[in-house]
Amino acid sequence: MFGEVAAAGSQRSVPLGVQRTTDGELILKCDGEPLKTVAALAEQLPLQVINADSFDLLVGPPKTRRQYLDWGVFHVEHAFLGVWQRYQRALKQRNNLLRRDKIDDNALAPWTNELIQAGEAIDALRSAFFEALEPCFQDVLASLSSGLDGVSLSYRRGWDKSMSLRDALEKTRQADMEQGYTHSGPQRGDVRVMVGQHLAADTLSRGQQKLVVCAMKLAQGRLLTEKKASNSVYLVDDLPSELDSEHCRRVCRSLDELGAQVFITCVDAVDIVSVWPEGSSPTVFHVEQGKLA
Repeated sequence: MFGEVAAAGSQRSVPLGVQRTTDGELILKCDGEPLKTVAALAEQLPLQVINADSFDLLVGPPKTRRQYLDWGVFHVEHAFLGVWQRYQRALKQRNNLLRRDKIDDNALAPWTNELIQAGEAIDALRSAFFEALEPCFQDVLASLSSGLDGVSLSYRRGWDKSMSLRDALEKTRQADMEQGYTHSGPQRGDVRVMVGQHLAADTLSRGQQKLVVCAMKLAQGRLLTEKKASNSVYLVDDLPSELDSEHCRRVCRSLDELGAQVFITCVDAVDIVSVWPEGSSPTVFHVEQGKLA
């Protein structure tokens, strides 16, 4: 699969290629040069997906929301990927040692120290990004609906906020050794989506949840543009589902204002064309029997 990516305002496009060989090898290229990792490819093309799975941002496990937060940090903070990889390696090694019948403290200590250094660096990057994300989310949500005033995002770093990570690990040391894994750290982080004192997933209707999800995704795109002068590409599946025409109109207007490239699928093109902002006519493609018509 091949395509071209052009940055906003740039006259030059960069070719990207993805190939899976018959023996399963994944080959990635950018501008004719091989890429070593999927992360290097993702850096070239920030993608945001809004579909039925996006509801997991509210109803799914913390991992989904960590991935959401880390998407933004990855694209905005160049140092994030390296420190995240360091942390994952230290966490894996530490957990392997914790699962042994006899734990060697001398072997455990270096990985604990590495875990602490990388973990606190991840928390600092996440915290700084979240401080910019939450007000951006509030602004976008207000533009999508006037009836969701009590919705808020809160960042949980993965250990007691009154403690350093070193102190938290010392506190859970016995539990770590007994159960064979690390209880405290960024791998336990979360972004809580709340309505007052209650989880949004337990309070909001399906349509309201979709608006919150859209606001979370749109806020990421807006922040990326503000921080890096780069646009996301949005892939949106069945936008009219769960939303009336007025709220569809508001989401489409917000997408249009981002200046991003947007691909929207729906059963009837009229559902999107009729609510897309005037003066910016979308191009319509029809798919018949799996082929563009």
